Amino acid sequence: MKYNHTVKAIFLNRPNRFIAQVLVDGVEETVHVKNTGRCKELLLPGVTVILERSSNPSRKTKYDLIAVYKKNFGLINIDSQAPNKVALEWLQSQDYNYIKPEYKYGDSRIDFYMEKEDARFLMEVKGCTLELHGVGYFPDAPTERGVRHIRELIKAVHEGYHACLTFVIQMEGIDHVLPNTATHPTFTTALNEAIKAGVEIKYLLCHVKEDELIADTCLTRMN
Repeated sequence: MKYNHTVKAIFLNRPNRFIAQVLVDGVEETVHVKNTGRCKELLLPGVTVILERSSNPSRKTKYDLIAVYKKNFGLINIDSQAPNKVALEWLQSQDYNYIKPEYKYGDSRIDFYMEKEDARFLMEVKGCTLELHGVGYFPDAPTERGVRHIRELIKAVHEGYHACLTFVIQMEGIDHVLPNTATHPTFTTALNEAIKAGVEIKYLLCHVKEDELIADTCLTRMN
């Protein structure tokens, strides 16, 4: 996926989870943050961030904050809408006969339903933006919704679906994701149960630039 009209800025602070204060060419701007997660290890005063200018002139904020340069690491895309777009682009390059986003299953909407010949597939997508000591982790905040989705995938396996949990890694140099047990132990428990039940775990490794995020490699976890 590509972004239009990106610019660099300096991060100042984040008054709430929806907005941030930044400097664009020395002028302070209030911008929309396209990630409601904590991102506390990323959005630090003085770091360089990447903004996309909105094409809507009537919007209250002219820019969306989409990425940040992490010290001693590199560029990390934090756009929470990007993983599903990247995953869809990747799925369209595979040989599925049918792809349906936002598929109603059980008590949830699973990100993608696919068909290939007589087989049915469900895929839930999670974006990984948390890096610690060269390893990717998920989640960066407790996610009951994420746990519910995993439970649905386990149920789907028992009903004959091929179920998959796919982590879109929104940074380079990371090739797998571990559960962030310290932040949400229940997610770790659910993930382990899913693996035992036969839910497949995939990692989409991305090429990350200031104006694009593209999946270039897919790895499958080997138990």
